[in-house]
Amino acid sequence: MRIQLIRGATLRFSYAGRNFIIDPCFSAKHTMPSWAGKSLNPLVDLGCSPLEVIEGIEMAIISHLHSDHFDSVARKLLPKEMLVFCQPSDEPGIRNKGFYNVTPIENEISWNGITITRFPGQHGTGEVLKEMGNVSGFVFQAEAEPTIYWTGDTIWCNVVKDVIKRTQPKIIVTHSCGAVWRNSTPIVMDATQTIDLCHSAPKSTVIATHMDSFDHATVSREFLREYANANCCCSQVLSLPCPRHLPKPAHIFCRITA
Repeated sequence: MRIQLIRGATLRFSYAGRNFIIDPCFSAKHTMPSWAGKSLNPLVDLGCSPLEVIEGIEMAIISHLHSDHFDSVARKLLPKEMLVFCQPSDEPGIRNKGFYNVTPIENEISWNGITITRFPGQHGTGEVLKEMGNVSGFVFQAEAEPTIYWTGDTIWCNVVKDVIKRTQPKIIVTHSCGAVWRNSTPIVMDATQTIDLCHSAPKSTVIATHMDSFDHATVSREFLREYANANCCCSQVLSLPCPRHLPKPAHIFCRITA
């Protein structure tokens, strides 16, 4: 198994002999609007070209349709015949963009030896939930591979706790930038919530992502690293390095075996 950080929440997986991408967002630096009044988005460029990112990709998984998870550049570059998995409520929107091989996951599906199970998330609290809409996380399981729980855009909540308890993942991929929307409380996990998750899953490796890429974030890699160290979780939390700091093409991988 290999996990490659592309940027933000976008990751490329090699898992059970298959290559796929999650939440593709390929826009160039400062070509998207600001969401917090701090800067145009994204804050950084990709570490390599989008075409390099999608080379050899067999399918894509979209957790929800916010533009930092499925942007106009990804909609243009991904082949329209590519298999796309999504939550049921997003199928019409993806098909309306020209993709015709779209499979919604109601609960669970098997694809080339990989079992993919969908779980809902909670994209904030209070009134902002109505604006954020439905979001999903996914669990990946395959023979001779570690179980992975990708939480998606969610805060630390009872749903996430239950998924961890039910599936006992070896790897948990979190969105840990502590993003806020219209002065709301966090709409994804912040540092405190990420460490709470770590304490609830002490046998799991936590890969924290979605940081240092968009201006509505409040948590950086550096801060999360310091916070994890202060809370005795530094060896459990893995923040993948940002590809822009490395020579192109960037190949930043986390390799974990079952």
